[in-house]
Amino acid sequence: MKLLIGGSSTFMFHLQEFTKKLNELGVETKLVFDADYTDGFPSRKISTWFKKNIKFNKLIKDFKPDAIFIDREKHFGIEALENNIPLIVLLRGHYWSELEWYKKTIYKKFPKNIALWGWDRIAKRIFQEAEIILPICKYLETVTKKYVPNKKTDVFFEGIDSSRWYKVDGIKLKHPCVGLVQRANWWGKTSEMLILKNVLKKMPDVNFYWAGDGPFSEKILEELGTYENFHWLGKLEYPNKVREFLSEIDVYALITGMDLAALSLKEAQLMRKPVIATNVGGNPEMMKDGITGYLVKKGNHEEIIEKISLLLNDKKLSQDMGNAGRNFVEDTYSWEVITKNFIRILDANIKK
Repeated sequence: MKLLIGGSSTFMFHLQEFTKKLNELGVETKLVFDADYTDGFPSRKISTWFKKNIKFNKLIKDFKPDAIFIDREKHFGIEALENNIPLIVLLRGHYWSELEWYKKTIYKKFPKNIALWGWDRIAKRIFQEAEIILPICKYLETVTKKYVPNKKTDVFFEGIDSSRWYKVDGIKLKHPCVGLVQRANWWGKTSEMLILKNVLKKMPDVNFYWAGDGPFSEKILEELGTYENFHWLGKLEYPNKVREFLSEIDVYALITGMDLAALSLKEAQLMRKPVIATNVGGNPEMMKDGITGYLVKKGNHEEIIEKISLLLNDKKLSQDMGNAGRNFVEDTYSWEVITKNFIRILDANIKK
């Protein structure tokens, strides 16, 4: 079996680990950055709208893949379809919810709304014609079946290398502290952070550090940045600075309107930190409520305060949950486990 992976730059680090493990387990795999080989409308580079995809065609001729795997719905997937190569789509996010939010926010006006229309047109064809769609958690598989009925699906839980997550010295923070690592990339997800206003008011002696950035970071900072116990670190270099940050925090929190398989939630558990996460999307699948941390109801700031207070005041409980978290992620999301399951999916759906 020969598998070609066309990946996005954002997740290239993780795709490299996936590719390495696939090759170790006997699947000949080649990983490339998708936009290096094919692009077009509605790309920002107008020059690409009229180019023939010579590089892509040469790549296919030289490597001769049995299937193509993509982790975003872009031109690389369309070219796979045009060449009649079985296409496997890794679905990372709640595409349909994100689309509606983008229509109402950053892609509302011309010409961005035209670009969004173009991307949606590409995505719809990919979803309809792909061999199989692999949502990144069970919750998202249910959503996918609603929007793309009669399409084959299976769950792809993204793996993680636990050996990369260990305590180091680095970032110095004021204690007690709660750390958040999350992108502010769409408002339906990010807006939930605003409930922290009530938490910040009622917990003035607890410091909250946010590592992350995105198009909605200014809206968050306008409201949370006025509190002395809220600190914005911006986007941290991955994975080294993120590792330093997670080494230092007392509690990790994912306060979100929607997340599917947040890597930072798994990483914090590997760093033996007790975790708190909003009970939405795939979060209940990425942790164990009451064992590695706590799930809290969306919009309930009082529950967040209660759980943070409990974890900060009970050191043994925090330590026990942190240890349980590492064990849970190692047992459930190792690349060995994840890749063997993916090979099962390949064998069941792709003809050599």
